Amino acid sequence: MKEGKTALKVAASAALAAVLAGCGVSTGITNAATHAGTVHRSAATSAPPLVMAISPYGSYTQNFNPFSSSANPGTDGFIYEPLFYFNTVGPQVYGLLGKSYSWSDGGRVLTVDLRTNVKWTDGTAFSSKDVVFTFDLLKKYPALDTSGVWSKLSAVTAPNAHEVVFRFKTTDVPYGVYVLETYIVPQHIWSKISDPAKYTNPNPVGTGPYELSTFTSQEYTFKPNPHYYLGVPKVPEIEVPAYDSNNAINEALAAGQLDWSGQFVPDVKGLFTSKSPYNHYWFPPYEVAGLYPNLKNPLLKNLAVREAINVAVNRNEMGAKNEYGYEKAASPTALILPTQKKYLAPGLPVNEKYDPSEAVKILEKAGFKKNASGVFVSPSGQPLEFTIQVPTGWSDWDADCALMAQELTSIGIKTTVVEDAYGEYVANLQGGKYTLAMSWTNPGPTPYYALYNALDSHGDWNLEGWNNAATNAALNEYATTTNPTVQVKAIQKLEKIMVDDLPFIPLLDGALWYEYSSQNYVGWPTASNPYVTPAPYSWPAPEIVVMHLKPRS
Repeated sequence: MKEGKTALKVAASAALAAVLAGCGVSTGITNAATHAGTVHRSAATSAPPLVMAISPYGSYTQNFNPFSSSANPGTDGFIYEPLFYFNTVGPQVYGLLGKSYSWSDGGRVLTVDLRTNVKWTDGTAFSSKDVVFTFDLLKKYPALDTSGVWSKLSAVTAPNAHEVVFRFKTTDVPYGVYVLETYIVPQHIWSKISDPAKYTNPNPVGTGPYELSTFTSQEYTFKPNPHYYLGVPKVPEIEVPAYDSNNAINEALAAGQLDWSGQFVPDVKGLFTSKSPYNHYWFPPYEVAGLYPNLKNPLLKNLAVREAINVAVNRNEMGAKNEYGYEKAASPTALILPTQKKYLAPGLPVNEKYDPSEAVKILEKAGFKKNASGVFVSPSGQPLEFTIQVPTGWSDWDADCALMAQELTSIGIKTTVVEDAYGEYVANLQGGKYTLAMSWTNPGPTPYYALYNALDSHGDWNLEGWNNAATNAALNEYATTTNPTVQVKAIQKLEKIMVDDLPFIPLLDGALWYEYSSQNYVGWPTASNPYVTPAPYSWPAPEIVVMHLKPRS
């Protein structure tokens, strides 16, 4: 059963400013300090705690190191903050520690103006020195630099207390999101830590809207930061209980014990929304799930084979049955989610067809013939026999792959499903030890991020091994300009490559799982008001959500 699959490191949504301003911005950053009249000024002490379940952790250890992959949920967002955050389900860009930013020197210099009214929760003033210190820390301890910002940066300096200048080695405008979303830590505390990579930070001091209040291995709580620069949140306490399984979280949802969750629920209406008029869900499309071919395999390197596979799988049935209608068929252009329609190139197909007979014709035209067992064989005598790898226990994806294997086998491409433990699955995909695999993409505020990661020869999730000069050139066109028109045209070139060359095969617009109860609090993100990425695991977006919430009157 799949849930938040990847660290959402490119989900840049600087939300508190636009949250409090009541609107988003497409360029520049709204300064929430100018909207002080709408800021929540005091916690509603009579309101009940907000209870959230992020994932079945089993039990917690007291780790609140924002650079640790095993940090407890809420470390990033509730306690520590980045400079900005960019919404991935809407157009908003929100300033957190940063007030505004600008590019200069041909896109090689990024200058950030910081807020002047920020304090750490111990009362120490926040300044540009903390930002420079944090980036120097990542440079000194590369294990902390999980986004690889120092592979792009040449220097980080502070001309004054409220300005930071990031100089890039070469122009790479979209990489600015990774820089702007880096979590900042206090110099006066972290400069005294001997090994920050191993530090568990049990008593965190941050700038965010909440502080750690209590901690046990089975539950920890947050209380409002009374000095928060955007005003004290109206949720007086946040509880994060531990659960040992998805079923346990689903049972808590059904029993009305949770205000906020991010679960894949097979029957969300029967289990959850039917129990109370206050129970709601919204599963917005967030990423494209696709079938990755290993292009080192000579059969899959043949475009005709990929074309046949592409039209032989029934995406609509996959979404309706295995995904319970939560996820729709992906666009043939791939990676272009409904929220990014302005990038769609005119003249390209909007929907992928399902036509098994066409798949057979494609293979026959390419010289493949069926053997006595009904399996297509290449002109050189190689049978089309593949496996599809998928993580075990991801029940919807397991069913998707079983359906694809059945459909492909029925047309003469013998296919079986291999379910691996998650760690083994990732290792096999990254090591090229597979033929076909169902996997995700890594999205961001524009289509560039998923396209880069999946298609660039140096992309982090280029599992298939695509290396194409036209692809790399189009990605470089986007990365070396701040002109939105040029960027759109670059994306459209990539869409045509996706349609014509099928470096990987788009299947479904993968959803974010998000359930919430409005019985105690109102102001949640919805499909009609997608002010922020809503899943409780899409940090730091949850801090933006709680700053929207207020007790039901």
